[in-house]
Amino acid sequence: MKIEAVTLREIRMPLVHFFETSFGRTYDRHMILVTLHTDGGEGWGECVAGENPFYSSESVETAWYVLSQYLAPSLVGKQIEKGADIKKLFPAVRRHSMAKGALENAAWDAEAEQKKVPLWKLLGGSRTELPCGVSIGIQDSPEQLLEKIETELNAGYQRIKLKCKPGWDLNILERVRSKWPNITLSVDANSAYTTKDFEHLKRFDQFQLLMIEQPLWNDDFYFHATLQKQIKTAICLDEAIHHARDAQAAIELGSCRIINIKVGRVGGFNEAIAVHDVCHQDNIPVWCGGMLETGIGRGHNIALSTLSNFTLPGDVSASKRYWKEDIIEPEVTVSSKGFINFDREKPGRGFEIKKDLIEKLTVRKEVVKGGAASA
Repeated sequence: MKIEAVTLREIRMPLVHFFETSFGRTYDRHMILVTLHTDGGEGWGECVAGENPFYSSESVETAWYVLSQYLAPSLVGKQIEKGADIKKLFPAVRRHSMAKGALENAAWDAEAEQKKVPLWKLLGGSRTELPCGVSIGIQDSPEQLLEKIETELNAGYQRIKLKCKPGWDLNILERVRSKWPNITLSVDANSAYTTKDFEHLKRFDQFQLLMIEQPLWNDDFYFHATLQKQIKTAICLDEAIHHARDAQAAIELGSCRIINIKVGRVGGFNEAIAVHDVCHQDNIPVWCGGMLETGIGRGHNIALSTLSNFTLPGDVSASKRYWKEDIIEPEVTVSSKGFINFDREKPGRGFEIKKDLIEKLTVRKEVVKGGAASA
């Protein structure tokens, strides 16, 4: 494939319901979409960086800068044999994994379209039934949270994950477990606790959780290993895992028993597969995390989730949970039994892109062609 141009778009989409973590509350999402124009067709990718540099050091603004000034210009006019080759063309830009991941995933997407092979098969996937969980943010009241949990359980979701932080944790779990003693339940702290909270975190064991996700610092392995030795609940690492070397280090140190793979966080499909393989070799189960993606990123998450070691329900829930109208057709749906519905035989990315809707939602656009960018 010869890369002829790259189009960058920033779109804005309001969430159906606000989403709150220990970082703060989000009402709408600004997202960067990338289109890789090749002589064999188009590939689409999504940069999952947030509006603010809270989850990671990346944000929409930093990603736009790196994409438009460095990464996209380095690709135009270049030839690649397959999507996996594109990372070799990037200049010596450190980090900025979410920006790189958007372009890399677009290249895989383009390859799948060109070869008329389902993207999930191109990635080496084998799973055809994908169990689905749901992530529920911090709410205005415990009663509002209980209502949302009931709604999601009635929709068939197999695992409920609750965002937590000091002051919104044990009391909430007591309410939830008293009403639903047997549901598969986990919590996600997004680094809200420290070593001073170890005794407090030990009390999470009484709720028979599937996992507690990233309870301590976002860049820590040592203290997570210390905590894991003291609690029965499995620790899952998220923000701390940036590549396969991190996964290997965390496993060898005993920092966790589960790892969450977010394709944007690790920089694209190549590294996501490498993390998956390291975990598979060491019998550490993985699952696919979500970043409030549009259908483009959501579709790529589905393809990734077909790899054999994605044995735990992921956060790739239905489009309608987040968006009044998604930018793909068909939208992502979940069966009444909590499995993601996807077309296993359709070639390419497996869905159509609503380009007219994307144009309406676009608030900024640049086309990089011949090494130059134009608005």
